[in-house]
Amino acid sequence: MSEKTKPVILVVEDNEDNRQLALKVLARQGYEVVGVVDGNEALERLNDIDPDLILMDINLPDMDGYEVTRRIRQREKFADLPIVALTAHAMVGDKKKSLAAGCDAYISKPINVRTFPETIAAILKEYQS
Repeated sequence: MSEKTKPVILVVEDNEDNRQLALKVLARQGYEVVGVVDGNEALERLNDIDPDLILMDINLPDMDGYEVTRRIRQREKFADLPIVALTAHAMVGDKKKSLAAGCDAYISKPINVRTFPETIAAILKEYQS
């Protein structure tokens, strides 16, 4: 994790309601959160934001979350950045496909607002250096 006082979480989610819910739940836990609507915006803002974790929707317009994740992983600076697939894709094989694309974990939507903060905290703790 970076030297910032609060962990920064980038939420890549095209659905306004889902994005706002994740942002609100995480902000209440003291995280600094930034929401973007698609993969191109995520890739553009990545260096400015310098996130400690990315929540990546898989079903994004123009470029899906798998491709965005692969592109992030190509950048040496972000090779070890935890990326969590956050998706309504809950079919058999979707988790495996997310992990193969470079995601470190998988959370299915809709998120459970009670357990979501604990899950995120555990992932951040696991990847702290």
